[in-house]
Amino acid sequence: MAKFELKLPKMGESVAEATITTWLKEVGDTIELDDAVVEIATDKVDSEVPSEVEGVLLEKLFEVDDVVQVGQTIAVIETEGEGDPSTGEEATVVETTETPKEAVVIETQIAETADVRSGGAVDFSEGSKFYSPLVKNIATEEGISLAELEAIAGTGKDGRVTKNDILQYVEDRKNGKVASTPVASSATKEVKATPAAVTKKKETPKAAPVVASGDDEIIEMTRMGKLIAHHMVESVQTSAHVQSFIEADVTNIWNWRKKVKGDFMKREGENLTFTPIFMEAVAKAIRDFPMINISISGDTIIKKKNINLGMAAALPDGNLIVPVIKNADQLNLVGMTKAVNDLAGRARSNALKPDDIQGGTYTVTNVGTFGSIMGTPIINQPQVAILALGAIRKVPAVIETPDGDFIGIRYKMFLSHSYDHRVVNGALGGQFVQRVKDYLEAFDVNREF
Repeated sequence: MAKFELKLPKMGESVAEATITTWLKEVGDTIELDDAVVEIATDKVDSEVPSEVEGVLLEKLFEVDDVVQVGQTIAVIETEGEGDPSTGEEATVVETTETPKEAVVIETQIAETADVRSGGAVDFSEGSKFYSPLVKNIATEEGISLAELEAIAGTGKDGRVTKNDILQYVEDRKNGKVASTPVASSATKEVKATPAAVTKKKETPKAAPVVASGDDEIIEMTRMGKLIAHHMVESVQTSAHVQSFIEADVTNIWNWRKKVKGDFMKREGENLTFTPIFMEAVAKAIRDFPMINISISGDTIIKKKNINLGMAAALPDGNLIVPVIKNADQLNLVGMTKAVNDLAGRARSNALKPDDIQGGTYTVTNVGTFGSIMGTPIINQPQVAILALGAIRKVPAVIETPDGDFIGIRYKMFLSHSYDHRVVNGALGGQFVQRVKDYLEAFDVNREF
């Protein structure tokens, strides 16, 4: 018999880790080639890890909700033969500094002694960051307060504190490089995070308790629902949201699409919706106003070279996800249509890859899909602006002509622009959405697709 290490595969550029969400196989189960063994999650995208061999699941090295780094062994599969089926050599499970077995030992020890040593559990839910169960257990075991934990510079994805980060902090504290601080009780007002500074503990307002009556239904939030809730609150706490609204006449676009959509389908095999036309206008406007295509890092501004448009798309369960059209300004209308349809289709079938939602620099959301004429969207961090497209309505409007004004029927929509007032002032925010309007209203009705 041989042992095969099933590792967390590389899932795309900038994706360094994932969370175990569900084990699809149990120890002792027979596994066929390409059988899905475990489900994982990276932020909003769920994926399955298939087996590269046939055999029997011998060992699971991580539990549900554990965070795993790309390249780490997550399971061991026993296969027929004398060696590794891929190399012909004896395969063994190699222990690394992130060894899951060590994590299991640490977590077991913590569970037995945490209550004794901490003198009371720390409420990690008050923190502004995500911490894995292992990191929280180590913090509890070592008497690390929430303020200290928040001060640790994480090396994981999005600055997340990893096991190595907190163990290094513990080692530094034992060597006198940082001050040891006991876990704060409810009466404690100040904690010492470093030898050089005293930080006042941030008091988080407590929400009024909600009591369910006997007739109420209790519904557990989904994992994605919890992530979305966290991201929304974090965005509002991070950015100073300001909105600008403008109405655009899209009669020319309405009539042109109605005229060409049949031929477009015959020639390109794609359904021509309004979304790629709007995305094209947004990409052009971003080229005109590149300071809307930025992010903030501390006291510095990162001006993005590429224009990568996020496109909010609805999932089957009603949640939203934001796949990204890379280098959108370099696509013609056909290319934009293919990209929009591909991402929207794979979002509906839960077939997006982690790379599909990475690297966005500006986001567009279509609230008109749900019948809303306008909305005030929340910025998709770490971007600084987002545009909401309202429903297209047939309305009476004043039409100006050389022979005078008259009332006519026009197709109009509202554009709602939310932007971060820390770096985008009212002039830039307003001029940008005005430019999008100008491009939409100047659409050439004789255009060839």
